[in-house]
Amino acid sequence: MPHIVYILCLLTCLGCAVLLYRSYRKRRMRLLLWSSIFFVILGISNVLLFVDLVIYPGPDINLLPFRSAVTLCAVIVLIAGLIFESD
Repeated sequence: MPHIVYILCLLTCLGCAVLLYRSYRKRRMRLLLWSSIFFVILGISNVLLFVDLVIYPGPDINLLPFRSAVTLCAVIVLIAGLIFESD
């Protein structure tokens, strides 16, 4: 059952990214682009979560540092977008 939740989280992140990018193409507001990049990276983090906890669930392979690094990159991208696009 948890694997379904992980897949739904991935689809939600990618759906948000697509909708934000479509809105960026219409309005050309750069904060929308930063937000869509954030959600794409967050989707990558969800893929790593799925791989870590569903495909390789044993203690032999631990992707927690990589998942945390990817999530940190996503947050840095969003914060950078908020800083650069503030007026």
